[in-house]
Amino acid sequence: MADTKIRVLVAKPGLDGHDRGAKVIARALRDAGMEVIYTGLRQTPEMIVTAALQEDVQVIGLSILSGAHNAIVPRVMDLLKQNKMDDVIVVVGGIIPNQDIEGLKRIGVAAIFQPGTAMDDIVQFIRTRVKGPGVPAAS
Repeated sequence: MADTKIRVLVAKPGLDGHDRGAKVIARALRDAGMEVIYTGLRQTPEMIVTAALQEDVQVIGLSILSGAHNAIVPRVMDLLKQNKMDDVIVVVGGIIPNQDIEGLKRIGVAAIFQPGTAMDDIVQFIRTRVKGPGVPAAS
């Protein structure tokens, strides 16, 4: 199946009620030919991982502006491990202080996209990282 699309779950965890950025990212990924599932606001780590499992996604994009990334992201990563979903790529976008980036990467986050990151950079990152049947890596 050469037309298999990259499946991405975009989620807004925690109490942050601002989702414009997440919706812009979701639209850009969709415009780039990816299949995007947007979970909406105020998702718990459990809800996010359950949706990712049900939707059989290859990528989870977490949009966090609330400052709760050091609590939420490790929980998501633990739940992914518990569900044997180690092949799912996790990227985080939003307000992530520079001093927290290395710690998030150490627990398995593939990339952190801070405000101002070009949409094309995010699309290219996902395309080059996702491996699977019918999904050619970008050259």
